[in-house]
Amino acid sequence: MRTLITTAFVSLDGVMQAPGGEPGYRNSGWTFQHTAFLPEAFEIKEREQREAAALLLGRVSYQAFSAVWPKMEEFADYNALPKYVVSTTLADGDLATGWGDTTLLRTLDDVAALKRTDGGPILVHGSATLNQNLSDAGLIDRYHLLVFPLLLGAGQRLFSDTDKDTQKLELVEHRAYGNGLQMNVLDVVR
Repeated sequence: MRTLITTAFVSLDGVMQAPGGEPGYRNSGWTFQHTAFLPEAFEIKEREQREAAALLLGRVSYQAFSAVWPKMEEFADYNALPKYVVSTTLADGDLATGWGDTTLLRTLDDVAALKRTDGGPILVHGSATLNQNLSDAGLIDRYHLLVFPLLLGAGQRLFSDTDKDTQKLELVEHRAYGNGLQMNVLDVVR
């Protein structure tokens, strides 16, 4: 079974919306506006690109990333990876050209079937709604979280507020940096 890894920039209060400056959110761009940049804190991002075998995205993140990532040198390794987009509204004709093999998935059952295929890790970037649904369905195996020392208040959150049983996580890697950023790698305990 393939490992499904969620990777996210997240504030201490769980907000993941618009970390890089995406429009429509009042605190947009919070990752670099309020925290000094330290390259070593982002080493995990380089590691993810080397180790990922596929990308899984929700519709909104797919549309945002497919418009810019193919042109960005720092995301070059993602261009060749197969991409899977979970959407009930996109059609094949809506998919970006020039960003590699992309497959539409319609349901969480489709994601579960993808996990049962052969291959390496599947990485989920952004995709707040998808992440909440994947977590609630028990499909996420690992979290790569860069936690910023910020309280943003309102905004889309990584985790849903669904009333569910406690989910235990095991901290398997952790680093704290001088700028207050923390990297946490957590495995979901089953």
